[in-house]
Amino acid sequence: MSHLKTLYRQDLIPRLMERFGYKNVMQVPQLSKIVLNMGLGEAIQNIKILDSAVDELAFIAGQRPVVTRARKSIASFKLRAGVSIGCRVTLRGERMYDFFTKLVNIALPRVRDFRGVSGKAFDGRGNYSLGIKEHIIFPEIDYDKIDKIKGLNVTVVTTAQTDEEGKELLKLMGMPFRN
Repeated sequence: MSHLKTLYRQDLIPRLMERFGYKNVMQVPQLSKIVLNMGLGEAIQNIKILDSAVDELAFIAGQRPVVTRARKSIASFKLRAGVSIGCRVTLRGERMYDFFTKLVNIALPRVRDFRGVSGKAFDGRGNYSLGIKEHIIFPEIDYDKIDKIKGLNVTVVTTAQTDEEGKELLKLMGMPFRN
C-alpha cells in the first residue's frame, strides 16, 4: 500500500471528520480517480506527434493511454469527425496514489518560478483541474528524446460534495496551493 494511502487512512480521515463534523467514515471525501489528458490540435497535420504523445503519456502515467477522436467536424480548424486529436488516461487505485505523490513532490516543484497552484480551479463539486504547460517536468521523460514540448491537463476527481471539502482534502494530501 502506498505511503499516501496509509497517511490518508491513519491521519487525514480523523482530521477531516473533526473539521467538517462527519458522523460516518464513509462521508469523508477521498480521491476517486485522476485523469490525464493531452489535446493535440497539431496532430491533424502531423500524426507522428500523436504517437510520441501516447508513448510519453504512458511513461508519465505508468499505463497505456487511449487515443481520443474528434466528435464533430469544424471547418475553420480543418477538423473532421473521427480524426485522432489527443490521448487520455484514467488512473485509479494504487497507480493514482503513486501519480499524485509524484506530481506533488517531484513534478510541480520542477516548474520554473513555481509559487504553488491556484486554489480557484475547482469545479463546484470538489474536483480539481490543473494545466501543465511542459510535460518535461516529469522525471520519466528523457529531455534529449523530445521532439516537441507538449502540455497536459490533470483532473483530480474526489468524492467531496463541495469545493471547500475538496480543497481541504488536497491540501492535507500535500497539494501546494498558493492562496
